[in-house]
Amino acid sequence: MRAPTFLLALVFMFAEIAGFILVGQAIGVFATLALTLLGMVGGVALLRRHGLATMRQVKAEIAARRQPARPLVDGAVLALAALFLILPGFLSDVAGLVLFTPAVRRAIWTRVARAAERKAAQRGAFRRVPEVTLDLQRGDYATTDRSGSPWRRDPGHQE
Repeated sequence: MRAPTFLLALVFMFAEIAGFILVGQAIGVFATLALTLLGMVGGVALLRRHGLATMRQVKAEIAARRQPARPLVDGAVLALAALFLILPGFLSDVAGLVLFTPAVRRAIWTRVARAAERKAAQRGAFRRVPEVTLDLQRGDYATTDRSGSPWRRDPGHQE
C-alpha cells in the first residue's frame, strides 16, 4: 500500500524542521542560516549552469538527428537536484547533492529508458512496418504553378 503524498510531504517537512533544530543547536543560528543561504545560492547557480548546458546538449543531439532523450532526462534530474538545493532545509540539500552524482543520474536514466521500452513494446511501437516503394512514371504526376501561394511570398512583402 502506498502512502498518500500529503502524508509523505508532512513527514518530510517535520524532518526538515527537526534538521534545522539539530543543526542550529550544533553550530548556532547564524551559521545555520548562512549554510541555508549558501545552499540556496548554490542551487540557483547550478540550475542556471546545468540548464544552459542541457539546452546545448539537446540542440547538439537534434542537429545530429538523434533523439535528445538522454540529455532531457539528465537535465530534468539536474533541475530537480537544483530545486532541492534551493529549498531551505538540510535533507533536501542532501537529496539534491545525491541527484547531482553521475552514478545516480545514470541509474535513473536506465530505469526511465527501460520503462519507456516496456511501454513502447506494449503499444507495439517497435513493430516492423514493411517498406513500400512507390515508383511514379512521368505521366503519374504534374507540377503546378505555385507562385501565387502565400507560402512562397517574400517575408518582407506587405499588402
